[in-house]
Amino acid sequence: QVQLVESGGGLVQAGGSLRLSCAASGRTFSGYAVGWFRQAPGKEREFVAFCSSSGGITSYAESVKGRFTISRDNFKNTVYLQMSSLKPEDTAVYYCTVYTEPKSWGQGTQVTVSS
Repeated sequence: QVQLVESGGGLVQAGGSLRLSCAASGRTFSGYAVGWFRQAPGKEREFVAFCSSSGGITSYAESVKGRFTISRDNFKNTVYLQMSSLKPEDTAVYYCTVYTEPKSWGQGTQVTVSS
C-alpha cells in the first residue's frame, strides 16, 4: 500500500482557483497511475481525473474538462490537481488515489465553492 496525504483544499468563491496536492509515501510511487475522485454530500464518489505512471496520459470527467489539470512529480512523490473556474457544484471532498491493487486512498480534503 501507498500512504497518501491530501492538502490544499479550502473555501473559494465561484470562478476562483485552488491547487490540491497529494503526498505519497510507502511503496514506490512512480510505477503506478494516479487519480483524483470527489464525493459531494449525499452523492457517490465520482471520478475526476487520471494520470498515467509517466504522466504522459491524462483523462478527465466531462464536468471538469478544460478547467482542471492533473499532474505528478515522481521525484517529489506528489500528485497535483490544479482547479480553475471553480463552480459551486465542484464542492466536495477530494480524494487522491494510486492504482495499486487494491487502490490506495488518502483521507480527503474539503473544497467548498461559494456562489
